[in-house]
Amino acid sequence: MKPTIKKLHHSLLGSAIALGMFSGGVAAKTEDMNQLYQDNCASCHGADYGGYLAPALNADKLKGRSPTALRTIVMTGSFDTLMPPFYGKLSDDEIRGVIKHLQATPKQPNPAWTLEDTRKSLKVYIKDEASLPSKPSYQIDDMSNLIGVAARGKYGRGAGSKAVFINSVTQQKVGEVATGTAAHIIEFNPAFPRWAYVKTDTAEIYKIDLYSMQAVRSVKTGFNGPSIGISRDGKYLMAGSFVPHNATILDADTLEPLKTLELEGIDPDGKQVSSDSGMIIGTPYADIFAIALENAGQVWVVDLKDGFPVTRIEKVGRHLHDAFLTHGGKKLMVASYDDSIVAAIDLEKREIIKKLPAGCVPHVGGGSAVVVDGRTLGFGTNFGDCDKTVVSVWDLDKMEVVKQVPVSGGTESPAAHANAPYVAVDIISKDRRARTVQLIDKKTLEVVKTLDVGGHAYFPEYSADGKFLYISAGYSGDEVVVYDSVTLQKVASFPMESPAGIFSRGRVKYMTRGLSPDELESAK
Repeated sequence: MKPTIKKLHHSLLGSAIALGMFSGGVAAKTEDMNQLYQDNCASCHGADYGGYLAPALNADKLKGRSPTALRTIVMTGSFDTLMPPFYGKLSDDEIRGVIKHLQATPKQPNPAWTLEDTRKSLKVYIKDEASLPSKPSYQIDDMSNLIGVAARGKYGRGAGSKAVFINSVTQQKVGEVATGTAAHIIEFNPAFPRWAYVKTDTAEIYKIDLYSMQAVRSVKTGFNGPSIGISRDGKYLMAGSFVPHNATILDADTLEPLKTLELEGIDPDGKQVSSDSGMIIGTPYADIFAIALENAGQVWVVDLKDGFPVTRIEKVGRHLHDAFLTHGGKKLMVASYDDSIVAAIDLEKREIIKKLPAGCVPHVGGGSAVVVDGRTLGFGTNFGDCDKTVVSVWDLDKMEVVKQVPVSGGTESPAAHANAPYVAVDIISKDRRARTVQLIDKKTLEVVKTLDVGGHAYFPEYSADGKFLYISAGYSGDEVVVYDSVTLQKVASFPMESPAGIFSRGRVKYMTRGLSPDELESAK
């Protein structure tokens, strides 16, 4: 799945203060507050007040917290989160009203969002796609050289919320598409290079024409949930939700919904649970989707044929989240937060191969697997405050731990490329270390360089050819910074509001889909 902004990246009241996006002097009436929360807060903290990318905001979670202390946080903001200071933007009455509402509101029941709701939400912006240009309207030699950036916007919505596209050879911005609310994930169609799909934190999906850089359709598949995958033939799209607990299969061309799967099952402790959607991924290996059920600890393999039958792989781990593919897309590596393991799954046999030690709160981001001296190495980060902060390195041919590399803090998203000498990992912390990205030599497996990017540096990504390293410098930085991947000299920067995930279209052929340039050569 695609890279995410986790709970450590938000303050407790990150979205409560997002009322700054609400214009006008609205009285803090109880009947108004839920709608204000849904319009301005739920994209981070959950439509059910139960948490999403950021912590839950409800009566139980905020019990005993001082309203005065919470009001102070709202007014001053926090440098290490997406929350800016709101002094002067919100009236004191508005701030007091929001805090009072949250401290009195319990977590809400999981709201329904049906297949018919999805169908009714479909919007068509360009009816005749034949009228679109037959080639890109800007200079680019190969569509694989596109870099997409999900810009959240300063307040998680508004004019700054957009998908931004860059030519990674010329270092020129070639287009941007407004998304209204915070863009989270950009997926590129593997079979049809003109199409991309952008999913927001409020579960809208935009079908983007990359030739003209405009949205042609959109659909809403729920209330929250970042996960999205595209089938190898480019015909199907699957989107998962945190709220409600389901996943929807859509026609990738029309965005018409085809089937909704209710995510529930027996967890590793024998309890029947309803589950958030973790990663969803298509694979070049077969006409299937794989989806992780976060709370149920299962991975489902969905066959893309009549009825979309499901094979359930159980007892994968507790609190599953993200994953990546390797070995031509036949092996799936799934992170299990609470078990401190990464589970290797054979998608051909549809069974667990092995559970590998992965440090505390393992996180694999978009995935980094690359061949080094004849071995397929996978790199996994560790999200959270751990006694021992490491990057785990596995031999994915033998399925064994090679090394755990000490790094300066928790990490979120690793980036590697066959043509680049370093594996880049972003450091997440609540101090100046959050400005840095550490570079691990992929031969020696030692940290050899620390880049001070500025702002809060995260989500590194290599260009398709591996010559350039892109890094989001969000929060106080508000730019994407580009480095030469060998010399590590800064070569460009692109200003935007709260840039987050960075996505190379080259990953369609390379890292995301379990392949890298050297693996392609060795497979010939």
